[in-house]
Amino acid sequence: MPKTSARLLTLLSLLQARRDWPGQLLAERLEVSPRTVRRDVDRLRELGYPVAATKGPDGGYRLGAGTELPPLLFDDDQAVALTVALQTVTTTGAGVGEAAARALNTVRQVMPARLRHRVDALRVTAVEPARTGPDTGADARVLVALGAAVQAREVLRFGYARPSAPETARAASDTAGPRRAEPHHLVTWGGRCYLVAWDLDRDDWRTFRVDRITPRTPTGPRFTPRELPGGDVAAFVADRFQGSDGTGGRPCTGEVILGLPASVVSTYTRDGAVEELGPDRCRLVLGAWSWPGLAATLGRFDTDIQVVGPDELRNAFALLARRCAAAAAQRRARSAKAFLSSSGPTTW
Repeated sequence: MPKTSARLLTLLSLLQARRDWPGQLLAERLEVSPRTVRRDVDRLRELGYPVAATKGPDGGYRLGAGTELPPLLFDDDQAVALTVALQTVTTTGAGVGEAAARALNTVRQVMPARLRHRVDALRVTAVEPARTGPDTGADARVLVALGAAVQAREVLRFGYARPSAPETARAASDTAGPRRAEPHHLVTWGGRCYLVAWDLDRDDWRTFRVDRITPRTPTGPRFTPRELPGGDVAAFVADRFQGSDGTGGRPCTGEVILGLPASVVSTYTRDGAVEELGPDRCRLVLGAWSWPGLAATLGRFDTDIQVVGPDELRNAFALLARRCAAAAAQRRARSAKAFLSSSGPTTW
């Protein structure tokens, strides 16, 4: 006998294949007893699928109208995962955004009402694709709760775990006073989910990692949404994560000359200005959230670097040089200590 989950999927497919099914015939096709068929039908009804009993000499069953694809069976986590995946597929660059939207709409129609209401409240904006995979690290129930608060425009009360102590921070957040924020958007950036919200305690816009949020109940009062700076959530989040100064630029912008072709540098520079100076030489103007951060970004190019300006960038390179030299010295010191320890005492 097939396992219950597999048998339920087979039963759904059979009910989709023809209008009316005698109970005895279903039992024969599934290789179970008519009593088991009745129990399986009851399970489908509990999940929200409209299976009606038909009258007749043998009795039978009929699946309610309204499905165009073979019926799908989802639990809550699967429904949320599918919704997020289809809404964020545009960042993959595969050119299937429109098809994904139609797929989500089609799948939604064959979901039970309970799950359909949950995913309808979940709207996620894809900003930056994941570099190591699409796992957002967020709990499906938390995503649903945040999506509902965004849709209802209700002040969110939540505990927020600190990144410095991942094992104990969530427990600590449960005992600390809750944060209060007006939730506006759910977004994905680099494979993680974030909540964009107006922080009522700090009187400013904030992005919160969803996997660190513990929603509190009940939610707060309803609010009138504020206007997001710039009006576009994707641009706002990109600016925040790339160190924007709020005007579309970066607080630290420097100019260097690299010993690489402009075509190579352009491939690895998304928002910088590259100017060709020769076959193996180019000028690069790039911004970052800090001077050391900019210096570290430029250092990833495996070539000689000539700093045109400003002096803050030169000082940042000097700072990184000292830090790298100190790190290398620590390694040499540890190696020397290990060598002396392994060689043992010297006998004269």
